[in-house]
Amino acid sequence: MAPDEYTFTKFSKNNFYEGVNRRLVEMADIGSGQRIVDLACGTGGVTKLMLERLRDARDSVIIAVDHSATALKQAMEELKGKRNSAIQFVQSRVEQLSESLKESVDTIVFCNAIHYISDKDALVEEISKSLKPGGKFAFSTSFYEGSRPPESLAFYRKWMFKAIRILRGEYGLSPSKGDKVESRRQLTPEQYGELMSNHGLKVVRQEIETVNVPIEGWLDISAFEDFITGTLPGVPLDKASAALQKAVQQTFEELKIEYVPRSWLDVIAVRAA
Repeated sequence: MAPDEYTFTKFSKNNFYEGVNRRLVEMADIGSGQRIVDLACGTGGVTKLMLERLRDARDSVIIAVDHSATALKQAMEELKGKRNSAIQFVQSRVEQLSESLKESVDTIVFCNAIHYISDKDALVEEISKSLKPGGKFAFSTSFYEGSRPPESLAFYRKWMFKAIRILRGEYGLSPSKGDKVESRRQLTPEQYGELMSNHGLKVVRQEIETVNVPIEGWLDISAFEDFITGTLPGVPLDKASAALQKAVQQTFEELKIEYVPRSWLDVIAVRAA
């Protein structure tokens, strides 16, 4: 697998993950006459869910934002023929959102990616600046303090132990100690609430949804660069991915399980009028 193939695309097509994102879009309650941002849209999976919800709301605009030109090109292709509403595709880093948008918007949806942003204060400040007064910021994360239910902890311990053993035994490699990507620095739900408040956003709804993730989900996430580097930092992607996938198969077999629960934090925050 080439380095540019370690993307989120395959994982994003899992049915359970689409369900998680659909729930956040429904919580955001997007509607007719709105300017809506799908932040870090990737290849357009969440944009498609927004279109399905809006249906014939032709007076709405969806602005699909991503830093990757390749992802945006694929999103355009995926959404061709599904455009019941106007879609604008914008290439931009999430930290430069207000500059890229030019005009303020009604709703910003950010699915399962806020944990990757190193300067969350700068991000939320940008989001607050980009929203109209009374506008909504809807986000989710599966990397927060509490995302791993207690009954799943044995799985994670065994999986990582096996992956490291495979790395050492088959490749003579070990993860780099001290390296830690941003997704591994996890905030509590309360800290996310404080983050919103510090930038003029008030949390009006916060829910935790626990989802049963089958082995296919764990295999697919083990082929995603950000996850690989977060769990086995400093190891070449191909070898780290192979070790993670082999280890997760062994762990499922040894524990005789069909899925592992994982919790998502869903938050709706509103900018002060």
